[in-house]
Amino acid sequence: MTTPQYDLSNTLPPHTLTRLAREWLAEDTPNFDPAGLCVGSHEVEARLLCKTPCSVLAGRPFFTAVFTELSCTVEWAHKEGAQLGPDAVAQTAVVRGPARCILLGERPALNCLARASGIATRCSQLQSIAREAGWHGHVAGTRKTTPGFRLVEKYAMLVGGVSMHRQDLSGMVMLKDNHIWASGSITQAVKDARSVCGFSSKIEVECGSREEGSEAATAGADIVMLDNFKPQELHAAAQLLKEEFPSVLIEASGGVTPDSLPQYLSPHVDIISLGCITQGCPVVDFSLKVQKPVAFPIIFQSQ
Repeated sequence: MTTPQYDLSNTLPPHTLTRLAREWLAEDTPNFDPAGLCVGSHEVEARLLCKTPCSVLAGRPFFTAVFTELSCTVEWAHKEGAQLGPDAVAQTAVVRGPARCILLGERPALNCLARASGIATRCSQLQSIAREAGWHGHVAGTRKTTPGFRLVEKYAMLVGGVSMHRQDLSGMVMLKDNHIWASGSITQAVKDARSVCGFSSKIEVECGSREEGSEAATAGADIVMLDNFKPQELHAAAQLLKEEFPSVLIEASGGVTPDSLPQYLSPHVDIISLGCITQGCPVVDFSLKVQKPVAFPIIFQSQ
């Protein structure tokens, strides 16, 4: 993949990085650190190794934030979004600081990097599939994220080159089947939602048929999600809706996988969202290895 054009770490508020790093460290070491007695506080160097070839590096700001809290420094060998490999093991960074502090931060930092890099790698693969097919819509994630880890996972989507979709329930109105059943109809649900969200928020409606999509667009929905459609049914419904409502965005979702993605690509579909970007996504294997001090021979000079 192409390394991101912008420094995406600038999207992350420093105080948020600090808060998350402190929470992760407190979760992993809520009180005593008995093993810290064994290693002490002498300065050491540890090498970060990536052992999953052809992975996309993502999560540097979170990794660095953890070690910054522990008075350690991180020197990176690769930029955010770089593809690591193809060697079996790629040195990715060097961490320096007190031995016990490096070991305190090791697991929380590796967890962030492994998860973020895994998601970015999958996103990069999905984006490549779409671009190679000549499709110019948006591959997007979902809200199916790990509780407490959404910022990391959404950020990884950005690094991997796909759309994050909405951040949370406050970011955009999405009316799903349960909302519609509870309110009585698509038209009523859209009307009620618009009365409170005003002009500044888009409204998306999950639809199970072309007819429902037409009702949603007529009611004023900005985005129509065609949910759990088979590819051929999707193409036909999307084309008809686009012909009737050219300005409405069409999203396809439900059951799309990396293998089946090419079947859903259509000039009439603007967005394809995939839960597999975060659910069931493989992680990238990283390890942090403290380097043994080099023992220099003592040379005695004759008097």
